[in-house]
Amino acid sequence: MAVPYESTGRSRQKGRTRAALVAAAHELLAKGVSPAVEDAAEVAGISRTTAYRYFPNQRALLLAAYPEIQDDAGLLPPDAPADPTARLDLVMRAFIEFTLRWEPQLRAQLRLSLEAGAPQPVLRRGRAIRWIEEALAPLAETLDVHALAVAIRSATGIESLVWLTDIGGLDRPRAAEVLAGSARAILRAALDRGAS
Repeated sequence: MAVPYESTGRSRQKGRTRAALVAAAHELLAKGVSPAVEDAAEVAGISRTTAYRYFPNQRALLLAAYPEIQDDAGLLPPDAPADPTARLDLVMRAFIEFTLRWEPQLRAQLRLSLEAGAPQPVLRRGRAIRWIEEALAPLAETLDVHALAVAIRSATGIESLVWLTDIGGLDRPRAAEVLAGSARAILRAALDRGAS
């Protein structure tokens, strides 16, 4: 079995080189460019040959450029209110800000996930669902919080943002309002069904 280039010798330097290439990919994505490995190498000031040791193709580079957030970090503040609607509003505000901030990278990941026949990218499946479940935790005894979180996530992530902006023609501030309103409407409908 071959040993990956990055795991042999000078690991700190290799870590810095990899980080520079990923940062360059983020920078290019933010400018609307879907960077090839050589593009990231040029921006990072690294030779193309070296860059290809880290990322053998564009797909590998784009997968590495997936936005990072501490996986166990929640989006609720320590002093979060008990009211589920207020909690959901806090989580959705942070989640939508995250989606807008990382939109170019998230769009790249979405494109990769749609490539026919290509291995699917290993994304952080369910991270947003966990955040939404945390917001809805006070309802756990009366509603299926997981199913509700899945429904809310389906109407509020990058996929919905792409549709609202690219197809619906909304600007980002208005699209953000629609995403947050969708989350509230889905919660309200679930609460109304639960009350009847």
